[in-house]
Amino acid sequence: PHTTKPSLANITLNIPWNTRTLVVGSNGAGKSTLLKLLSGKHLCLNGRILVNGLDPFSPASMQKDAEDCQITTYLGTEWCHMSIINRDIGILELLNSIGFEHYRERGEELISILDIDLEWRMHRLSDGQKRRVQLTMGLLKPWKVLLLDEVTVDLDVVARSKLLDFLEKETRTRRCSVVYATHIFDGLSHWPDRVIHIKGGKIVQE
Repeated sequence: PHTTKPSLANITLNIPWNTRTLVVGSNGAGKSTLLKLLSGKHLCLNGRILVNGLDPFSPASMQKDAEDCQITTYLGTEWCHMSIINRDIGILELLNSIGFEHYRERGEELISILDIDLEWRMHRLSDGQKRRVQLTMGLLKPWKVLLLDEVTVDLDVVARSKLLDFLEKETRTRRCSVVYATHIFDGLSHWPDRVIHIKGGKIVQE
């Protein structure tokens, strides 16, 4: 019978709190699939995934915890294909729609880090500027597990470095962790607590 090769196989992974994990591998290795499973975007049929003690695919995992944190936040490249990205809408309007006033201190720090101008209109922005808006919106609300899928490729070196510093500070000062899939290693030598290399859907090196 015809069998489809699984995207991931024999993955056993424990990610402690207050850590930064780098997931590396070539295109098609399974990095995005791993992050989508951890975020509950894909259903895991023959394995067990727990994030903060809950299956990320269950509705319960979408609830905030006692500290007003989202359990998982996933930021991937698909965002640039959403219709809102190319509309004539202001950045402040977008941020206010997701609670900028409530998270104002975080929001202003992210705006500064990512060098965002609140006068910008979405339909006039370059890919790199749109990516900075995505990151500001995605990181505005505190999270327990942040899953970043190649979303820093459009950032310049300075913005990327400042963003990584912000994420490192988050993992040191809050009970949270970051899993970051990338193939750009510049400036990352001391950033992660561990590096996981995925090849052909399997962890080949840790």
